[in-house]
Amino acid sequence: MITFSNKHRSEQEEIMDSTDFRGEEMKKLLDDLKTVNKWLGGNKITIDGIQKLLQNHSKAEKVRILDIGCGDGELLRKCADFGQQNNYNFEFIGIDFNANILKYAKKRSENYPNIKFQKVDVFLEENLIPNCDIAVCTLFLHHFNTEEIENLLKKIIHKVNIGIVINDLHRSKQAFTLFKIVSELFLKTVTARHDGLISIAKGFKKNELKKISKQIPNQKSEIQWRWAYRYQWMLKKYL
Repeated sequence: MITFSNKHRSEQEEIMDSTDFRGEEMKKLLDDLKTVNKWLGGNKITIDGIQKLLQNHSKAEKVRILDIGCGDGELLRKCADFGQQNNYNFEFIGIDFNANILKYAKKRSENYPNIKFQKVDVFLEENLIPNCDIAVCTLFLHHFNTEEIENLLKKIIHKVNIGIVINDLHRSKQAFTLFKIVSELFLKTVTARHDGLISIAKGFKKNELKKISKQIPNQKSEIQWRWAYRYQWMLKKYL
């Protein structure tokens, strides 16, 4: 039974957090996640955040973007397309702890020479997290508890030159109820329907993000609510 609380983030585990997640079920789930992101415009929120952080930077200057928890690389391919269409000089690295998903990501990104992938557990292999200009976390942080999020962002802020873009879920009873209805109609996998509900229950209230922000040094935060039930959280680094 998946439960929802307005007061507290859920501690239930998602199926896809398993390192053994693989095969056809994994591929179908990734397709379902792509469908959800297409409905809700999720990738646009991240790309918009990147644009905002690059307002004072020349398009000719190379920018290295790190996608933490990159999954099958869908976001990076969208960013690469956007960069090419708008004359940005982007280089991308996607990192994830799931070797099975990364194998799939490399195959799907064969036509993108500026995208590379690395297997990294960001909690256990801090030294392997690449340095970059901008780090992005899209629908990633809600998988972890507050202490883990704070510790991770403290690590990442030291790895970036410009800032961090976070795109994650607003914990909303309305979103929880709507997802129940819509997912039964349009999502193919039980895993996507199950994990989607847990993800919303593990999402954030704005005051929770503000509290986390206060623990992260050397940055100025901007948190905006975006449709549909998302937060765009930008951490602009300063020395």
